[in-house]
Amino acid sequence: MYRERLVATPTHSDSARRLQQLLLDYHDFRQHKATHPLLEHTFRIADWQAERLKATHADLYRHPGYHTGLEFLLTDLYAPAGMTQRDDNIDRVFPKMVKWLPDNLLDTFAGLVELNLITQRLDLELAELCHSNGLSPSELSSDAYCEIFRRSQKLEQRERQITLVAEVGHQLDRYVRNRTLGWLLSMSRAPAEMANLSDLHSFLHRGYSAFRKMDDVDLLIDRLVTREKRVMKNIQDGHPKPFDLPSDL
Repeated sequence: MYRERLVATPTHSDSARRLQQLLLDYHDFRQHKATHPLLEHTFRIADWQAERLKATHADLYRHPGYHTGLEFLLTDLYAPAGMTQRDDNIDRVFPKMVKWLPDNLLDTFAGLVELNLITQRLDLELAELCHSNGLSPSELSSDAYCEIFRRSQKLEQRERQITLVAEVGHQLDRYVRNRTLGWLLSMSRAPAEMANLSDLHSFLHRGYSAFRKMDDVDLLIDRLVTREKRVMKNIQDGHPKPFDLPSDL
């Protein structure tokens, strides 16, 4: 919808150009995915993986100091459905972003966009692999998932996905420690509503609130990354119980 605006916006830094290209890639992928015959299958796969993540990190998910943050990661950052308006609005305000935001914030936004794009591309690939192997995502089991996972041609993208979770998580944590950001979000709510940007403002405010409530973001991210790398290796090695991890991880 706003592709022409993205293309026409002048960019004057590497950070702005990176964000612009990622938004264009994500815009084009969203158009492709919206008409894909396996669209509904991607939602089922995303739900299955979200439940798997909750089970793998159940101790963190139940922890009052981390629950809100993990919920934000699973429902907002990893959210293949229901975020079309938010994503359109990011495209719409891109000219103002590159004009007013510093490069470090543009880099963080770029990381968020890349993470969402990679995640949804990987979900679509899994849906296509399930389809080509006669497997219904609604009947997905751990063994079947691992078998399909090993057929992926995008394993380097899965490694990049884990890296981005760490990079973006650490960056967001640094920003939310600045109380000025919380004040700006509170003051900008009414202008955001007037500009029809309520969904984007709500997304930013949820992220701010979630990270502010967490006890030790570095610890959470380090455990997530370490565990997910182990899970990925277990699957590739054909481990009989790839999601069962040692208690010290």
